[in-house]
Amino acid sequence: MTDQTQNNDNRFYPLPCMITLASLFCGFYSIISAINSDFKTAASAILVATIFDTLDGRVARLTNSTSQFGAELDSLCDMVSFGVSPAVLAYLWALHPYGRYGWLAAFLYVAMTSLRLARFNSQDSTSESKNFVGLPCPAAAAMISAAVLFSHFLGITGEVKHISLLLLVYLLSYLMVSTHTYYSFKEIPPIKIKRFQFLIGFLLLFILVAAEPQIMLFILFLVYLGSGPIYALTKKIRLGKKNTITVKKIDH
Repeated sequence: MTDQTQNNDNRFYPLPCMITLASLFCGFYSIISAINSDFKTAASAILVATIFDTLDGRVARLTNSTSQFGAELDSLCDMVSFGVSPAVLAYLWALHPYGRYGWLAAFLYVAMTSLRLARFNSQDSTSESKNFVGLPCPAAAAMISAAVLFSHFLGITGEVKHISLLLLVYLLSYLMVSTHTYYSFKEIPPIKIKRFQFLIGFLLLFILVAAEPQIMLFILFLVYLGSGPIYALTKKIRLGKKNTITVKKIDH
């Protein structure tokens, strides 16, 4: 690597870094809101942080301002916004009645987020896949936030105690470090569908989300959460059928 390339990698670009810091601010504000038992605001702040996290990388690529400095800053901010923040929210909202199992679940979530980010950073430069290996930590944090907003829609505005929420945190922790494949939405999939039909479908989905955001966000993130294991299962079934057909051809 030349000196000029090293200088470009370490260069500071204000615009994408400001967007990244906006994501960090939302994560920190979520922690403050959760401490004050304002769980709906805390969940909403995490969802806003995911929007900023999506924008900073795209802005950096569009303005040709990507750098190693920006990538490292993004990971550090993600650790707070999508690791510590949702863990604190989940603990204060639903986990602390379970005592040791509750705070261990929150810690496990933070630890798995750090491992997920470390693995992503080490594989990003060499990986050619357009998809994610393991559940992205912003999606895991958004799932916790969507659960909070959905419970608020049901009329539960304070703390809750349900075993499914404890299991959800453990499940999210596992999925982040799993090898399940999750679609990254970086490119439009090559599906044979007319553009007009795609536009109509997107418009209907937008209307549904706008009409009942607390319900639809919960459903959408839940579907995305299950897409990784479902894809792995269908891939395994197809591979098994393919091997069976190959064996039958060899026998004949």
